Amino acid sequence: MQADRIRAAFSSALLLCGAIIAVAPARAADPTHYSLGYDQPHTTGYGIGADMFAARLSELSHGTMEIDQFPGAQLGQEPQMLQKIRTGDIDFIFSSSANAATISPESGVLSIHYLFRSEDHLVRALADPRLVAALREMFSETVTNAHFLAPLTLGLRDLYGKKEIHTVEDVKNLKIRVQATPTEDAMFPAYGAQTVHMPFGSVYTSLQTGVVDMAENGINVYDTNKHYEVAPIMSLTGHEANANLLWISGKLWDSLTAEQKRWVEAAADEVATKEPAQAVALEAKSRAKLQKLGVRFVSDVDKTGFIKLAEPLQDKIAASLGPHAVKVLEICRAVQ
Repeated sequence: MQADRIRAAFSSALLLCGAIIAVAPARAADPTHYSLGYDQPHTTGYGIGADMFAARLSELSHGTMEIDQFPGAQLGQEPQMLQKIRTGDIDFIFSSSANAATISPESGVLSIHYLFRSEDHLVRALADPRLVAALREMFSETVTNAHFLAPLTLGLRDLYGKKEIHTVEDVKNLKIRVQATPTEDAMFPAYGAQTVHMPFGSVYTSLQTGVVDMAENGINVYDTNKHYEVAPIMSLTGHEANANLLWISGKLWDSLTAEQKRWVEAAADEVATKEPAQAVALEAKSRAKLQKLGVRFVSDVDKTGFIKLAEPLQDKIAASLGPHAVKVLEICRAVQ
């Protein structure tokens, strides 16, 4: 009997040790949560990209790397988030390439007008490995404390206000809110327009009060932020891409293992290859919705006058920005 009791106690001890060992890996695999900030609502292309990135990263990491999204400028407008990601206060962000020009001026190349010939061309270009590699090289050499992962888009940008735009002559002397980049400040004055800089959050009121005559952005952004309420006419100039960027904090990037970096890059590559087409589809969906609400879309814009003025500036602007910008321009043009 004594021997039986000893054997039973020994067996119980073994079972307890096994239970402890079984629990240990589960605790080691507890997920780490990372912040992803962006200044547009989740219902935009940013939300598409964020969901895609989060799902793929969770899958690749076996649930150990989870993304917590903070849309709608909860963590600040893009210029503020671009500073916070460099200090490590945010883990991941989306930003426009125009806002990224504040920390890497060569990023302004993606704001060059008529660089992207159509929505289809934009989708193909952003998914092109040559462009992704060129952008990674550019930002690795021009930005410190933040690491670029992949491009995405919110579609092409169009002009909107209370006036129809049919030709380039129609924008002369108009005050147009534009993104604050040297590229924009060269392009719009070439058309005869006056450029006005302001945070995105001020655009609605400025259109309402007449501080600006027009603004420009993608259809879904125009829809989601209800700018159509104060600017009910959108003219489909398609003059520029909403070229956007996925960033990771340099502090976080440096702390990741080689395997974790591969997971992050693979998830980001999925965004670059799949998000643009879905974002363009979202543009069409917003247009259909807004037309039912009575928003007027001017689809017969004669772009030839805009293009004639823009094309001579393309090479000049890229060259003034730097060699990386020239390379990006050449790659975009080469994409068929």
